[in-house]
Order: sequence, then C-alpha cells, then structure tokens
Amino acid sequence: MQLTVITDSCSDLPLSYVKENKIDVLPIMVNIQGREVPDDLGESMSHKEFYEIVRNGEMPSTSLINVQSFVDVFKKKTEDGYAVLYLGFSSPLSGTLNSALIARDIVTDEMKNADITVIDTKCASLGQGLIVYYVNEMLKNGATKDEIVKWVQDNNLKVNHWITVDDLGHLKRGGRLSGASAVIGSLLNIKPILQITDEGKLVPSDKVKGRKKSIKYLVDNLKDKIVDSEEQIIFISHGDCLEDVEKLTDAIQKEVKVKGFFVNTIGPGVGSHVGPGTLAVFYIGKSR
Repeated sequence: MQLTVITDSCSDLPLSYVKENKIDVLPIMVNIQGREVPDDLGESMSHKEFYEIVRNGEMPSTSLINVQSFVDVFKKKTEDGYAVLYLGFSSPLSGTLNSALIARDIVTDEMKNADITVIDTKCASLGQGLIVYYVNEMLKNGATKDEIVKWVQDNNLKVNHWITVDDLGHLKRGGRLSGASAVIGSLLNIKPILQITDEGKLVPSDKVKGRKKSIKYLVDNLKDKIVDSEEQIIFISHGDCLEDVEKLTDAIQKEVKVKGFFVNTIGPGVGSHVGPGTLAVFYIGKSR
C-alpha cells in the first residue's frame, strides 16, 4: 500500500514545497481582527499581511484542528488506497494531535482496511518541517512505511530547536514570562533564548542582551551541538525578519560547513504565539 504523508500548518513549510511534493497540510485556525482565518501557508492571508497586523497591535489567537477535519482527510486517503502517516505538531503545545488520534480511531473502526499512523513529533515550526522533509526524501527514495516510522522515532528527539524572540509581550501573554520580567526585559533589551524540550514543551533556556548577541548564541550553540554538519541542511524560520536570517546564515557559514539552508517565514499558527522578529534554527544533534 502506497504511503501518503500528512502534517499541519505549524510545520511552517513553504506552500510551493508542499504543492510540489503533494503533502497534505491541515490548517490551524487563527482568530484575527474578529474573523477566523485558516493558516493555509499564506493563501488566505499572506505572512506579510499577518505580521503587519500584529505589529499594529493585534493579538491573534489560535484554535486546534478539529476531529472532523482529520476524519475527512483520513477517510479520503484510505478510500484512495493509501496508508496514512500524520506527523503532528508537539502535543504539549496544542490539542491538535489528540484530534488526530480520535479521528484515527473513528476511521479505523469504520474502515477495516484503514492503515493510519499518528506520530507526535514533539517538534514545532520548521523543526516539525525538518521531520516532514526527511520523511519525504525517504519516501521518494523508496523507503517502506516501517523504515520511515522507525527513522522518525529514532530521530525526532535529536531535532534541536533554538529560538530567540524580539518582542517579550507575546511570551508574557502566553504565560511563558511574567509581566514584570517582560517589562524589565524590554527596558534592558534582553532577548530570551528558548528551546523545545524532549517532552515537546517550549521553555526559556537562557537570555542575552541585544539582538546581535542572540544571533551569536544561536550560531555558537549550533556549532557545539550539530552532528555531521556537512551532511545537514539547516532549517531556519523567522517572524518576518529576513535581514536577521541573512546575518544568521552568514555567521553559520563562517563557523561550520553545512550542506545548505531551508528558510521560510513562521506562519500565523505559530507566529500568533511568538510574534514578529522571532528567529529560529533547527538541525539534528546527538540529542536536544
């Protein structure tokens, strides 16, 4: 049975990439300016427009992908003769994975030929996208479903997520920073360094003063933690700050030989919680 890969929009993959590779991406819903907009990789609302609205003071919120959305796509793929692999956004950050698990049980109870595997990647943004990318490469090279699932299970907790944010207000609103810390940090130009843990949680890891030092931190950390750098593509997502992406890629190339870069803007699903100016780098290390 041929395998099809499904993910969600919190993977922050480029629209052109998912279309070219026929990857189904279910959209997180974003509540913004009194309306609900799907995070469909920039089709309904461009990333530029989203960040412009947020910079003008809007604080969007998100809602998980519902069970019926997963039931519909799982059924359709099963009817078309596919085995399904859903690579989901980290469960501690969203209830979306639970929706997928419920939908899987509904469809497998109803359709005895259904072959549906749901994996919590414990990853976010292009960390999740990195998993999807390598799975897609394996699929194109003829890997079996069992081989692909084993690779994900062996490697997802090696995917390093290192993030710095520009606006502490979004972390405060999300409960990841106290109000007092956000105010003091903003006054002192403090830039927190965040990471995704083995449990899939987003947590503060360190803090530095100023954007320049935060970028240097990401580079130094990569140099210390990456394995087989010359064989790796470095994944970078950003909250509409391409100039800083260029500084980051230039600095990485001066310190480490890498195979290349895969860069995309953080979509509204993740961007609603981290805000404009966020800069994140993802790669495989020995561990997180």
